[in-house]
Amino acid sequence: MPMSSGGPPISRASHDGPDGPDGLGSSGGLGSAAVGSSTRTGAPAVLAHRVRPWVQGGRPRTLPAAAVPVAVGVASAWALSHHLIWWRAVAALVVALAVQIGTNYANDYSDGVRGTDHDRVGPMRLVASGTASPAAVRVGAVVSFAVAAGFGLALAAVAGWWLVAVGAACFAAGWLYTGGPRPYGYLGLGEVFVFAFFGVVATVGSAFVQTGGWHWLPLLASIPVGLLSVVLLEANNLRDVGGDAAAGKRTLAVRVGEGRAPWLYSGALLLAAVTVVPVAVVRPGALLALGALPLAVAPVRVVRSGARGRTLLPVLAATGRLQIVAGALLAVGILI
Repeated sequence: MPMSSGGPPISRASHDGPDGPDGLGSSGGLGSAAVGSSTRTGAPAVLAHRVRPWVQGGRPRTLPAAAVPVAVGVASAWALSHHLIWWRAVAALVVALAVQIGTNYANDYSDGVRGTDHDRVGPMRLVASGTASPAAVRVGAVVSFAVAAGFGLALAAVAGWWLVAVGAACFAAGWLYTGGPRPYGYLGLGEVFVFAFFGVVATVGSAFVQTGGWHWLPLLASIPVGLLSVVLLEANNLRDVGGDAAAGKRTLAVRVGEGRAPWLYSGALLLAAVTVVPVAVVRPGALLALGALPLAVAPVRVVRSGARGRTLLPVLAATGRLQIVAGALLAVGILI
């Protein structure tokens, strides 16, 4: 972004005042201190200005999709073994968050170079808005995936090297969502992969690195978790259905049409609630997750009202809050 050369204009009088050509005289020390203070104050502001778009481009409202499965998986592991290895839990969380952020940057890059995001109604995109070059956003995606790979390798070293193949599949799924010659997000398959990777793989994997074995509890818990991630995806796709259709991005919402697309959101949410019940058969406290249902009333009402485009922007934030609360209550319920 173009910047000024160093602050507000300085008048001639400030240079040739009564204290000499630099306006210093006996107060020169104070003048220098003022300039230094201004520089020090401006540097953090400039840094924040440069970082803020990248934070927005990472799409923080989608991060519950990464954090919730790890929390539920770790809670399941504790319920099974009454033992927790904290560094593995933290590493699993970093992996999940980095994969989500890397996927978001990869999506931004691929949709940006394809021109899909040029008329979008949702939050700012780095490439489409011209805020960052495609090459820079691609590097951001690669760096995010590299962070995930580093922490993932540490987990693989102690839990099993076959996890490297799982990690590679996660990276491929993240990149090929909108990248590659035939992105599956353009074919209406996003829901399948989101459920698989941000539901089953993340939840079961987080439990596995703790217990070293396979168990029914994290698998059962991964079903409502995955469906909550699908609900978040539907909130995004329902908002963008018009622009996606025009750009040739055939998401499931586009395929079923604007009239029926709201049912995808409501249906996935209902299934998420229903599939908590099998978890409660094993851990009755899991029914606590249903306590988050009141948070679903407002976004469902907006979605079912026939709202379109920008009027659906608050639904994504509300769905993210719903996912966090439901996931937290499910994790607590599994623990008790």
